[in-house]
Formats: sequence, C-alpha cells, structure tokens
Amino acid sequence: MNTATLNSTSSMGTQAPGFFARTEAWLDARGRAAWITAMVGSYIVFWPIGLAMTAYMVINNKFSGTHSRKRCHRGSHSVHMNRSTGNAAFDTYKDETLRRLEEEQTNFEEFLERLREAKDKAEFDQFMDERGNQSKSDDSADTSH
Repeated sequence: MNTATLNSTSSMGTQAPGFFARTEAWLDARGRAAWITAMVGSYIVFWPIGLAMTAYMVINNKFSGTHSRKRCHRGSHSVHMNRSTGNAAFDTYKDETLRRLEEEQTNFEEFLERLREAKDKAEFDQFMDERGNQSKSDDSADTSH
C-alpha cells in the first residue's frame, strides 16, 4: 500500500485532513499550553522550525486561547459536550448522565459547605469556651487580690 492510497479521497469525494491539519486540531483540543510546549520543543529540535511555529501562532492568534474548545464550568457544559452524535438513544443517555453528574456535584458541594460550616461552628464554640474560661480565671484572679 503506497502513500497515495492512504491519502486518497473518500467515497464522498472529500480528502482526509493532512498531517498538519490533524496536528493543529490535536493541539487546539489541548489548549494554549500544548501550543506553547510544541513551540518550545521545536526551538529545541531546530530553531528555524521554532521560529516558523512562533510566526504561525502569532498570525493565527494561537496565544490568545480563544480558539481552543471551551472548558466545562460549574453548571454548564462545554460546546463539545452539547454536540449531537446523531444517535438519539446515546444522546439521551449522555444528557441524563451529565444531568445526574451535575446534580451529584451540586450535592457534594453543598455537603462540603455544611461540613465547613460545622467545623467553623465547632472552632468558634471552642474559642468562646476558652474565652469564657479565661475571663472566669481573670475574674477570680482579680477578686483574690
């Protein structure tokens, strides 16, 4: 099998993405840190490649980080997670699983908050008890003089 066969067009008449397009997509998926790591690595291997990569990153605005996929934030899915797969049963399962995981995350965060509040209350009660004992001992020391 030769290279022409590997890079041949599909039955739809579209050509498969080349090495550079696949590499760019892979780096985009991993974010700005991957681009910077690749740039530094290319400087280490051969500085003209690093220079060319730096120019490419500046021209295509790869330093901004706005081109990469959005990360999951509290209470919302990334754009990548909301994309339909075309399989309705799987999409329903995925949506239900994500909803359940968000609910579990919310419940866990609420549990941690209650735990922090209980710890804070216990520490405050201990402080007040020590302060009360200290003021009692100060009062008894004052009356004994």
